Amino acid sequence: MLRLEARQTASRLMSALSPVIAVAITVLVAAALFVALGRDPVRGLAVFLVEPLANRYALTELALKATPLVLCAIGLSLCFRANVWNIGAEGQFLLGAIAGGGVALWATVNVGVLPRPALVPLVLVAGMLGGAGWAAITALLRDRFNANEILVSLMLVYVAQLLLSYLVFGPWKDPQGYNFPQTRSFDAAAMLPLLVPQSRLHVGALIALALVAATWVLMFRTFAGFQLQVGGVAPLAARYAGFPARRALWSAMLLSGGFAGLAGAMEAAGPLGQLTPNVSTGYGFTAIIVAFVGRLHPVGCVLSGLLLSMFVIGGELSQSRLGLPSALTGVFEGLLLFSLLACDTLVHYRVRFGRG
Repeated sequence: MLRLEARQTASRLMSALSPVIAVAITVLVAAALFVALGRDPVRGLAVFLVEPLANRYALTELALKATPLVLCAIGLSLCFRANVWNIGAEGQFLLGAIAGGGVALWATVNVGVLPRPALVPLVLVAGMLGGAGWAAITALLRDRFNANEILVSLMLVYVAQLLLSYLVFGPWKDPQGYNFPQTRSFDAAAMLPLLVPQSRLHVGALIALALVAATWVLMFRTFAGFQLQVGGVAPLAARYAGFPARRALWSAMLLSGGFAGLAGAMEAAGPLGQLTPNVSTGYGFTAIIVAFVGRLHPVGCVLSGLLLSMFVIGGELSQSRLGLPSALTGVFEGLLLFSLLACDTLVHYRVRFGRG
């Protein structure tokens, strides 16, 4: 019989191999799903794992999809390491899109009021402030009333969705948009410059990489980052050392919300160029998986962000080329997360054969 035996210390080898094994399990189960759906598993896996890497344009699309995922994920990693369970990055993403998109829309209507070189920075700053402000509601309720941040941040996602719908169906709707729920297209000066010609990849990808490096420095090379992590791993030790729990809560939530809001502003002022009800395809929720697959490490979030972007693009391609439902992407993402959680058991336990 099989039994689990606790390890004396966590296995570094299994900690490194666990995401790799989880991806392999996900691929095998995905192949079985393709067979069950009556599709060629080789062709199905090629759509998800090969075609997103097929050419230069495909690679730029992969980086474009990964940018908001990585930004949201590194902010969530800060929260989770500090034992602050922010589940509302999706709502913070939407508020960043609303705030940044609002500035871009105002600049489009009032052309020439502000210097054109200042518009993009203003859009990005507004997005960060919008996301951080939305996260501050959760931090305030947790700090003053001890409200559960999981429930509060999650419920605020739906408030943000309704607010976005109100704006694009109401006061911000394009009067010449044939009654579609969307704003005007933003002025070119308020949109992010392209990074690669003849593609949709913008300079936001470089900003995301810069913030990945800054987050790594904060986490592992500063005293503030040390305080955050100690407060998450050993809250009693942090309290004994005099590390302020309130500061950790507010710092983690504001940074996480700011990164998610920045991602939302980039999405609105980047590939979309306007606000619509579908400005997000669930980036904030997918980023939770990205953060855990990336081991709550900024560099790991980049790698896992690229992997999850392949799933997102593969899901879009599978609809048009294989006639499969859009929910398949969510199924694969859930499979990856559950496989990772199962494999993580082997970090602290080893499998033994024999009688118990």
